[in-house]
Amino acid sequence: MVRRDDPEVIGRRVQQLRHERGLTQRQLAEPAYTPAYISTLEAGRVRPSDDALRHLADRLGVAYDELATGRPAHLATELRLRLTEAQRTLATGESEEAAEQYADLLAEAESLGLADEEAVALLGLGECGLDTGDLTAARLHFERAEQRLSDEPLPSRVPAIRGRAVAHYLTGELRYAVYLLESTLDELNRGGLHDPDALLLLYASAIGPYMDMGAHARAAQAAELALALAPQVADPALLARMHRSVARTLIAEGKVAEADASLVKAADLYRQLQFRTELANCHWMRGYVYAQDGELERAEVELRQALAMLTAKRAALYSSQVAVELADVLHKRGKSDEAAALLHDVLSDLSSERGALHSAAAHRLLGIIAEDARDTDAAEEHYVRALSLLERAGAAGDLADLCRMLGDLLRRTGRVEAALDAYRTGLGHRTAPGTTTLGPAPAQPPL
Repeated sequence: MVRRDDPEVIGRRVQQLRHERGLTQRQLAEPAYTPAYISTLEAGRVRPSDDALRHLADRLGVAYDELATGRPAHLATELRLRLTEAQRTLATGESEEAAEQYADLLAEAESLGLADEEAVALLGLGECGLDTGDLTAARLHFERAEQRLSDEPLPSRVPAIRGRAVAHYLTGELRYAVYLLESTLDELNRGGLHDPDALLLLYASAIGPYMDMGAHARAAQAAELALALAPQVADPALLARMHRSVARTLIAEGKVAEADASLVKAADLYRQLQFRTELANCHWMRGYVYAQDGELERAEVELRQALAMLTAKRAALYSSQVAVELADVLHKRGKSDEAAALLHDVLSDLSSERGALHSAAAHRLLGIIAEDARDTDAAEEHYVRALSLLERAGAAGDLADLCRMLGDLLRRTGRVEAALDAYRTGLGHRTAPGTTTLGPAPAQPPL
């Protein structure tokens, strides 16, 4: 989207270029326009159409962008090339370096009035914020990108909307993240805007929040639709992200082999692209798959590799999340002291606004370790803190399980009434997971 100068400025530019080339108004106008039109345009009394500007640019031997903005065309091309280099830096996991590149490119794009390039730089800064865990900054960058693209069709705005949703999801605002994703899906599908890339990005991004809210049926449906859209999508990074998300629903359905196969496809694509952070996330998910299948030794290997890769790339939030899942595996392998130490190290990086679900998981596991050590006071304290985090996020399935654990602890310590209250709370969350926070499913694409 080119920000054109005012008609008066364009008129003076056309007149100057015409004089430099020794053309009369008739020679410039023919064969599509009249000399009177050129005279009116040069006087700044008419706003030329895009077609008229393209005709004049061709006759004057300049690029359309240069005639419309006074900016040499090569500047925009060079800026786009450098944006591609910044995308490459981010893809290889160098988030902080990429953020510096994007910030410089954003300032340059703003000075040149290049709205499309501004939006690309803002999207890049948003992705850097997700990687480094600066979720507030990430959300603001995605919001600004969406504003820059406000005149563009909805499919063009989807990456910014998806970025906002992921930022809210990572802060623990599951319901709002789902609202953003579902309302956009509904608008795309009801409006006939069946852009495969946009739809696949939204469906793949919705799987995580659905799973954490206990809406497993809707997560499975999103995965099914994402897989159906995949043959229409050519972007390997988008396909890899989809395979990684789909693996979560396969795990929930007990299809461990299929989940592992999906993660292998994702890892192969990321490896070809040298996307280090996303490749680390594939090791993370494979570790999760192995843990769910009881292969704890293999799970520990995968999670340690993911943690090492993410730590090396200074992806702080993701590193803390992986550390929580690694601690769970270590505890199950009898290494409870190491698990507790790891959890205490990362809890300072997690909060109700930053990685709420993993913060709750860390407190839950510390509560279990404290129970094993017969420290019931510490266990209760950790369980209560975990409950508070999960209630804020609306993670129904995890809430029900934690209420049961807290109820068991209270019952064993003789507080029967308090235990009954905990059980009742858990049953309320167990009755219909997800239905209390989700409305009707969005319209589906015609597949």
